[in-house]
Amino acid sequence: MSIKSSESHCDNWSLSQWLCYLETIHNQEIDLGLARISQVAERLNIDLSFAKVITVAGTNGKGTTCAFIENYLLSLQQQVAVYSSPHIERFNERLRINKIDVDDQPWIAALTAVEQARAEISLTYYEFTTLAGLLILQQQQPSYIILEVGLGGRLDATNMIDADIAVVTSVDLDHQAFLGNTREAIGFEKAGIFRSNKPAIVGEPDMPASVAKHGEDIGAELLARGVAFNISKQENCWRWQQISAYSVYDDLQLPHIPLDNVATGLMVLTELNVELNVGRINQVIAQTKVAGRTEVFKGKEEDDFKGDIMLDVAHNPHAAKHLAQTINRLGYSKVHAVVGMLKDKDISVTLAELTTSVDAWYFASLSGPRAASAQEINSLVDELALTGNCFDNVEHAFTMAKNKANADELVLVFGSFFTVAEIRPLLVG
Repeated sequence: MSIKSSESHCDNWSLSQWLCYLETIHNQEIDLGLARISQVAERLNIDLSFAKVITVAGTNGKGTTCAFIENYLLSLQQQVAVYSSPHIERFNERLRINKIDVDDQPWIAALTAVEQARAEISLTYYEFTTLAGLLILQQQQPSYIILEVGLGGRLDATNMIDADIAVVTSVDLDHQAFLGNTREAIGFEKAGIFRSNKPAIVGEPDMPASVAKHGEDIGAELLARGVAFNISKQENCWRWQQISAYSVYDDLQLPHIPLDNVATGLMVLTELNVELNVGRINQVIAQTKVAGRTEVFKGKEEDDFKGDIMLDVAHNPHAAKHLAQTINRLGYSKVHAVVGMLKDKDISVTLAELTTSVDAWYFASLSGPRAASAQEINSLVDELALTGNCFDNVEHAFTMAKNKANADELVLVFGSFFTVAEIRPLLVG
């Protein structure tokens, strides 16, 4: 459909004005459920049947899995869109088509259309912007659409779309207030994106029984790691194998992103029946890097810091464990960690994963109602015997860490998308 707007109270608003408005129109930031958004989607006649749709859920690894699939399809000259959240620097990052972020004007037109259609129905910021993103996709009609689940799966706004392939990258503890306190409960929520008689790919090596049971109950085509596909690691390369079809790709190079997520992406591409070969796989592995995921920058000459800076959005124990493994492998002489986190995260357990990898801690306060102050972080980690300095904001903590670090040392900035968003513009500008 063509997105049009008519006279309304929001005529001539900029995108930033729209986003401020959306923060005020629903009484809860997170309000899971498909009833309200599905009503508005029906009024808008949203239909993505023109494309192959892949929905990707998981505690961690969603963004990197989406990026690898996206890059491989683009290498085949396909038209590919990715919808994801949250963003790091600009809202426009949430929807890209052929690697180009959608500009303000299509977003404004789509948001206007959603506002007109919703009438009396209240929507969260995320639901509202998801509907707008789907309207843009309906207008642009790419061949492939990759939808990254925002939270959980079963009740996430993206799940109103019936995907051709559903993916669960990993299952671990996060967002327990919404998803449950066990891996089994969380696994069930993530498996809610599965569809009957459609591929349901699970990259989690230790799949909860709830995931398999739900797949079986609805008649999904479950393709789990260790059963449908597997990997084997060697010193400087790795192998991917589709077990049922005896397809094997040897001598794959080690990726910048987590290897597990490349392996899951390869299973998705196999189900899409696209051309796969070692040369192209390695080419895409080499080019796939994702902002804020173990992203490394060199210190700038003008500020006299010549060490490395790593940004990572890790905000739960599972992600922190992978981050620690990456840091240990790189072998820096000392690691200075700048940490800013939200108070609804499991802060002490997350930081515990990094206690043997980090030498100096710099706790930073974030802004907003969900933010933990530096002092709160410091008090939560007393039992870990961590000592660190407290700072009013992330930039001050980062500046101090750089001043203390030497050329052969690493300054690590992590703990939240908000934390990375404070520093990344200083490094890419």
